[in-house]
Amino acid sequence: MATLLSKLLNKKVIQNESSNNRGNQLPLVVIVGPTASGKSATAMRIALEFKGEIICADSRTIYKGMDIGTAKPSAEDQAKVPHWGLDLVEPGEQFSASDFKKYAQQRIDEIRARGHLPMIVGGTGLYVDGVIFDYNFIESDPKVRAHLEAMSTEELKAYCENNNITLPENHQNRRHLISAIERKNISAKRLNVPIDNSIVVGINTERDVLRARIAQRAEQLFENGMVNEAKKLGKKYGWNSEAMTGNIYKLVKQYLDGEFSEAELKQRFITSDWQLAKRQLTWLKRNQFIHWKSFNEAYIFIKKQLSAPAAK
Repeated sequence: MATLLSKLLNKKVIQNESSNNRGNQLPLVVIVGPTASGKSATAMRIALEFKGEIICADSRTIYKGMDIGTAKPSAEDQAKVPHWGLDLVEPGEQFSASDFKKYAQQRIDEIRARGHLPMIVGGTGLYVDGVIFDYNFIESDPKVRAHLEAMSTEELKAYCENNNITLPENHQNRRHLISAIERKNISAKRLNVPIDNSIVVGINTERDVLRARIAQRAEQLFENGMVNEAKKLGKKYGWNSEAMTGNIYKLVKQYLDGEFSEAELKQRFITSDWQLAKRQLTWLKRNQFIHWKSFNEAYIFIKKQLSAPAAK
Protein backbone atom coordinates (compact mmCIF):
# COMPACT_ATOMS: atom_id res chain seq x y z
CA MET A 1 0.00 0.00 0.00
CA ALA A 2 2.85 2.38 0.85
CA THR A 3 4.43 1.92 -2.60
CA LEU A 4 1.14 2.64 -4.34
CA LEU A 5 0.63 5.74 -2.22
CA SER A 6 4.10 7.00 -3.12
CA LYS A 7 3.26 6.67 -6.82
CA LEU A 8 -0.10 8.37 -6.43
CA LEU A 9 1.43 11.23 -4.48
CA ASN A 10 3.97 11.96 -7.22
CA LYS A 11 1.92 14.59 -9.05
CA LYS A 12 1.82 18.26 -9.92
CA VAL A 13 0.80 20.98 -7.50
CA ILE A 14 -1.78 23.69 -8.00
CA GLN A 15 -0.15 26.99 -8.86
CA ASN A 16 -1.63 29.82 -6.84
CA GLU A 17 -1.34 33.48 -7.69
CA SER A 18 1.64 35.07 -5.95
CA SER A 19 1.06 37.53 -3.13
CA ASN A 20 4.37 39.32 -3.65
CA ASN A 21 3.20 42.52 -5.31
CA ARG A 22 1.97 44.57 -2.38
CA GLY A 23 3.03 48.00 -3.61
CA ASN A 24 2.64 50.70 -1.00
CA GLN A 25 -0.09 48.91 0.92
CA LEU A 26 -0.06 48.59 4.68
CA PRO A 27 2.23 45.75 5.80
CA LEU A 28 0.99 42.39 7.01
CA VAL A 29 1.88 41.91 10.66
CA VAL A 30 2.30 38.27 11.67
CA ILE A 31 2.57 37.35 15.35
CA VAL A 32 3.30 33.72 16.16
CA GLY A 33 4.17 31.68 19.21
CA PRO A 34 3.14 28.64 21.20
CA THR A 35 -0.13 28.42 23.09
CA ALA A 36 -0.35 30.78 26.11
CA SER A 37 2.74 32.74 25.03
CA GLY A 38 0.95 36.09 25.06
CA LYS A 39 0.71 36.62 21.30
CA SER A 40 -2.98 37.53 21.46
CA ALA A 41 -2.36 40.24 24.07
CA THR A 42 0.45 41.69 21.96
CA ALA A 43 -1.77 41.61 18.89
CA MET A 44 -4.60 43.40 20.70
CA ARG A 45 -2.24 46.14 21.83
CA ILE A 46 -0.93 46.71 18.31
CA ALA A 47 -4.40 46.46 16.75
CA LEU A 48 -5.88 49.07 19.07
CA GLU A 49 -3.01 51.47 18.40
CA PHE A 50 -2.75 51.01 14.63
CA LYS A 51 -6.34 50.22 13.59
CA GLY A 52 -5.59 46.57 13.08
CA GLU A 53 -7.86 43.65 12.30
CA ILE A 54 -6.84 40.19 13.48
CA ILE A 55 -6.99 37.00 11.43
CA CYS A 56 -6.74 34.03 13.81
CA ALA A 57 -4.47 31.28 12.46
CA ASP A 58 -5.64 28.44 14.67
CA SER A 59 -6.85 25.05 13.46
CA ARG A 60 -9.11 24.71 16.53
CA THR A 61 -10.86 28.09 16.71
CA ILE A 62 -12.22 27.61 13.18
CA TYR A 63 -14.94 25.40 14.70
CA LYS A 64 -18.31 26.80 15.68
CA GLY A 65 -19.34 26.29 19.29
CA MET A 66 -15.86 25.37 20.47
CA ASP A 67 -15.26 28.58 22.36
CA ILE A 68 -13.99 27.89 25.86
CA GLY A 69 -11.98 24.74 25.18
CA THR A 70 -10.09 26.37 22.29
CA ALA A 71 -9.52 29.64 24.20
CA LYS A 72 -11.08 31.83 21.53
CA PRO A 73 -10.66 35.60 21.87
CA SER A 74 -13.14 36.94 24.41
CA ALA A 75 -16.33 38.70 23.36
CA GLU A 76 -14.85 41.85 24.85
CA ASP A 77 -11.73 41.65 22.67
CA GLN A 78 -13.83 40.88 19.60
CA ALA A 79 -15.94 43.96 20.32
CA LYS A 80 -12.84 46.15 20.49
CA VAL A 81 -11.01 44.73 17.47
CA PRO A 82 -12.45 42.86 14.44
CA HIS A 83 -11.40 39.20 14.51
CA TRP A 84 -11.51 36.87 11.51
CA GLY A 85 -10.94 33.14 11.14
CA LEU A 86 -13.32 32.17 13.94
CA ASP A 87 -16.39 29.90 13.68
CA LEU A 88 -15.83 29.08 10.01
CA VAL A 89 -17.10 25.49 9.95
CA GLU A 90 -19.11 23.05 11.99
CA PRO A 91 -17.10 20.45 13.95
CA GLY A 92 -16.40 17.56 11.61
CA GLU A 93 -16.46 19.65 8.43
CA GLN A 94 -13.34 19.83 6.30
CA PHE A 95 -11.19 22.96 6.41
CA SER A 96 -7.63 22.65 5.16
CA ALA A 97 -4.54 24.83 5.31
CA SER A 98 -5.20 25.57 1.65
CA ASP A 99 -8.68 26.79 2.58
CA PHE A 100 -7.16 28.99 5.27
CA LYS A 101 -4.69 30.51 2.83
CA LYS A 102 -7.47 31.49 0.42
CA TYR A 103 -9.59 32.80 3.29
CA ALA A 104 -6.74 34.81 4.81
CA GLN A 105 -5.63 36.34 1.52
CA GLN A 106 -9.17 37.55 0.87
CA ARG A 107 -9.46 39.03 4.37
CA ILE A 108 -6.05 40.73 4.01
CA ASP A 109 -7.16 42.43 0.80
CA GLU A 110 -10.45 43.52 2.38
CA ILE A 111 -8.73 44.87 5.51
CA ARG A 112 -6.25 46.86 3.44
CA ALA A 113 -9.09 48.21 1.30
CA ARG A 114 -10.60 49.64 4.51
CA GLY A 115 -7.29 51.34 5.28
CA HIS A 116 -6.73 49.10 8.28
CA LEU A 117 -3.73 47.01 9.32
CA PRO A 118 -3.99 43.26 8.51
CA MET A 119 -2.65 40.96 11.21
CA ILE A 120 -2.27 37.19 11.32
CA VAL A 121 -2.01 35.80 14.83
CA GLY A 122 -1.76 32.17 15.83
CA GLY A 123 0.13 29.03 16.62
CA THR A 124 -0.84 26.72 13.75
CA GLY A 125 2.40 26.83 11.82
CA LEU A 126 1.11 25.47 8.52
CA TYR A 127 -1.71 28.02 8.42
CA VAL A 128 0.80 30.85 8.90
CA ASP A 129 3.46 29.48 6.56
CA GLY A 130 0.91 28.84 3.83
CA VAL A 131 0.23 32.57 3.68
CA ILE A 132 3.61 34.15 4.32
CA PHE A 133 5.53 31.74 2.06
CA ASP A 134 2.73 31.56 -0.53
CA TYR A 135 2.52 27.77 -0.49
CA ASN A 136 1.36 25.91 -3.58
CA PHE A 137 -0.90 23.33 -2.00
CA ILE A 138 -1.21 19.85 -3.46
CA GLU A 139 -4.61 19.03 -4.90
CA SER A 140 -6.29 16.15 -3.12
CA ASP A 141 -6.38 13.04 -5.32
CA PRO A 142 -9.48 10.83 -4.88
CA LYS A 143 -7.38 7.65 -5.36
CA VAL A 144 -4.85 8.76 -2.73
CA ARG A 145 -7.63 9.73 -0.35
CA ALA A 146 -9.36 6.35 -0.80
CA HIS A 147 -6.17 4.46 0.06
CA LEU A 148 -5.48 6.66 3.06
CA GLU A 149 -9.03 6.37 4.35
CA ALA A 150 -8.66 2.58 4.28
CA MET A 151 -5.63 2.70 6.58
CA SER A 152 -5.87 2.62 10.37
CA THR A 153 -4.61 5.48 12.53
CA GLU A 154 -1.54 3.44 13.49
CA GLU A 155 -0.83 2.61 9.84
CA LEU A 156 -1.07 6.30 8.92
CA LYS A 157 1.35 7.22 11.72
CA ALA A 158 3.73 4.47 10.64
CA TYR A 159 3.59 5.71 7.05
CA CYS A 160 4.52 9.21 8.23
CA GLU A 161 7.43 7.93 10.28
CA ASN A 162 8.72 5.69 7.49
CA ASN A 163 8.56 8.50 4.92
CA ASN A 164 10.00 11.34 7.02
CA ILE A 165 6.66 13.13 7.25
CA THR A 166 6.29 15.30 10.34
CA LEU A 167 3.39 14.14 12.49
CA PRO A 168 0.68 16.81 12.89
CA GLU A 169 -0.06 18.49 16.22
CA ASN A 170 -2.95 16.10 16.87
CA HIS A 171 -1.45 12.85 15.60
CA GLN A 172 -4.44 10.87 16.86
CA ASN A 173 -6.67 12.71 14.41
CA ARG A 174 -7.00 10.71 11.18
CA ARG A 175 -7.91 13.78 9.12
CA HIS A 176 -4.76 15.58 10.24
CA LEU A 177 -2.62 12.53 9.49
CA ILE A 178 -4.11 12.17 6.02
CA SER A 179 -3.54 15.87 5.31
CA ALA A 180 0.09 15.57 6.45
CA ILE A 181 0.66 12.70 4.00
CA GLU A 182 -1.09 14.44 1.11
CA ARG A 183 1.08 17.55 1.52
CA LYS A 184 4.34 15.62 2.10
CA ASN A 185 6.26 17.52 -0.61
CA ILE A 186 4.91 20.95 0.21
CA SER A 187 8.13 22.34 1.70
CA ALA A 188 9.67 22.41 -1.79
CA LYS A 189 6.75 24.37 -3.23
CA ARG A 190 7.15 27.69 -1.43
CA LEU A 191 8.86 31.06 -1.64
CA ASN A 192 12.40 31.16 -0.28
CA VAL A 193 11.57 34.26 1.75
CA PRO A 194 8.33 35.61 3.23
CA ILE A 195 6.04 37.66 0.99
CA ASP A 196 6.99 41.30 0.55
CA ASN A 197 5.74 43.92 2.98
CA SER A 198 5.37 41.59 5.96
CA ILE A 199 6.58 41.78 9.56
CA VAL A 200 6.91 38.36 11.21
CA VAL A 201 7.46 38.28 14.97
CA GLY A 202 7.54 35.36 17.40
CA ILE A 203 6.85 35.65 21.13
CA ASN A 204 9.79 34.09 22.93
CA THR A 205 8.76 32.96 26.43
CA GLU A 206 10.92 31.39 29.10
CA ARG A 207 10.10 27.74 29.69
CA ASP A 208 9.01 28.16 33.33
CA VAL A 209 6.92 31.22 32.51
CA LEU A 210 5.18 29.43 29.67
CA ARG A 211 4.34 26.42 31.85
CA ALA A 212 2.94 28.77 34.52
CA ARG A 213 0.78 30.56 31.93
CA ILE A 214 -0.53 27.25 30.62
CA ALA A 215 -1.49 26.20 34.16
CA GLN A 216 -3.14 29.56 34.82
CA ARG A 217 -5.13 29.37 31.62
CA ALA A 218 -6.23 25.84 32.45
CA GLU A 219 -7.76 27.08 35.70
CA GLN A 220 -9.50 29.88 33.81
CA LEU A 221 -10.98 27.50 31.26
CA PHE A 222 -12.45 25.31 33.98
CA GLU A 223 -13.87 28.35 35.78
CA ASN A 224 -15.47 29.48 32.52
CA GLY A 225 -17.42 26.23 32.16
CA MET A 226 -15.30 24.25 29.75
CA VAL A 227 -16.65 20.88 30.96
CA ASN A 228 -20.26 21.93 30.35
CA GLU A 229 -19.31 23.20 26.90
CA ALA A 230 -17.74 19.84 26.09
CA LYS A 231 -20.90 18.01 27.25
CA LYS A 232 -23.08 20.10 24.92
CA LEU A 233 -20.71 19.63 21.99
CA GLY A 234 -20.47 15.88 22.60
CA LYS A 235 -24.26 15.61 22.62
CA LYS A 236 -24.66 17.73 19.47
CA TYR A 237 -21.82 16.42 17.30
CA GLY A 238 -20.94 13.10 18.93
CA TRP A 239 -17.77 12.35 20.85
CA ASN A 240 -16.32 10.54 17.83
CA SER A 241 -16.35 13.68 15.69
CA GLU A 242 -12.73 14.38 14.68
CA ALA A 243 -12.94 17.89 16.09
CA MET A 244 -13.76 16.34 19.47
CA THR A 245 -10.79 13.96 19.52
CA GLY A 246 -8.15 16.60 20.17
CA ASN A 247 -7.00 18.72 23.05
CA ILE A 248 -9.32 19.12 26.05
CA TYR A 249 -12.50 17.56 24.66
CA LYS A 250 -11.10 14.05 24.47
CA LEU A 251 -9.86 14.36 28.06
CA VAL A 252 -13.25 15.59 29.25
CA LYS A 253 -14.90 12.52 27.72
CA GLN A 254 -12.54 10.28 29.67
CA TYR A 255 -13.24 12.27 32.83
CA LEU A 256 -17.00 11.98 32.33
CA ASP A 257 -16.57 8.24 31.82
CA GLY A 258 -14.97 8.08 35.27
CA GLU A 259 -11.45 7.26 34.10
CA PHE A 260 -9.91 9.91 36.36
CA SER A 261 -10.78 12.75 38.76
CA GLU A 262 -11.29 16.45 38.03
CA ALA A 263 -7.91 17.24 39.57
CA GLU A 264 -6.25 14.73 37.25
CA LEU A 265 -8.23 16.12 34.32
CA LYS A 266 -6.70 19.54 34.94
CA GLN A 267 -3.21 18.10 35.19
CA ARG A 268 -3.65 16.06 32.03
CA PHE A 269 -4.88 19.14 30.20
CA ILE A 270 -1.85 21.15 31.36
CA THR A 271 0.43 18.36 30.17
CA SER A 272 -1.43 18.18 26.84
CA ASP A 273 -1.14 21.92 26.27
CA TRP A 274 2.54 21.86 27.22
CA GLN A 275 3.17 19.13 24.66
CA LEU A 276 1.24 21.17 22.09
CA ALA A 277 3.40 24.22 22.87
CA LYS A 278 6.56 22.21 22.30
CA ARG A 279 5.28 20.89 18.96
CA GLN A 280 4.33 24.40 17.89
CA LEU A 281 7.79 25.70 18.80
CA THR A 282 9.46 22.87 16.90
CA TRP A 283 7.57 23.91 13.77
CA LEU A 284 8.06 27.66 14.22
CA LYS A 285 11.77 27.42 14.97
CA ARG A 286 12.31 26.13 11.43
CA ASN A 287 11.38 29.55 10.10
CA GLN A 288 14.59 31.57 10.12
CA PHE A 289 12.74 34.75 9.18
CA ILE A 290 10.84 35.06 12.44
CA HIS A 291 12.08 37.89 14.66
CA TRP A 292 11.95 36.28 18.10
CA LYS A 293 11.26 38.78 20.89
CA SER A 294 10.16 38.70 24.50
CA PHE A 295 6.57 39.65 25.32
CA ASN A 296 7.50 43.29 25.98
CA GLU A 297 10.10 43.53 23.23
CA ALA A 298 7.64 42.25 20.59
CA TYR A 299 5.31 45.21 21.01
CA ILE A 300 8.20 47.70 20.86
CA PHE A 301 9.69 46.02 17.78
CA ILE A 302 6.40 45.91 15.86
CA LYS A 303 5.53 49.50 16.80
CA LYS A 304 8.94 50.68 15.61
CA GLN A 305 8.51 48.86 12.29
CA LEU A 306 5.04 50.30 11.76
CA SER A 307 6.14 53.81 12.71
CA ALA A 308 9.00 53.80 10.20
CA PRO A 309 8.43 55.97 7.10
CA ALA A 310 8.36 52.91 4.78
CA ALA A 311 5.43 51.41 6.72
CA LYS A 312 3.24 54.46 6.46
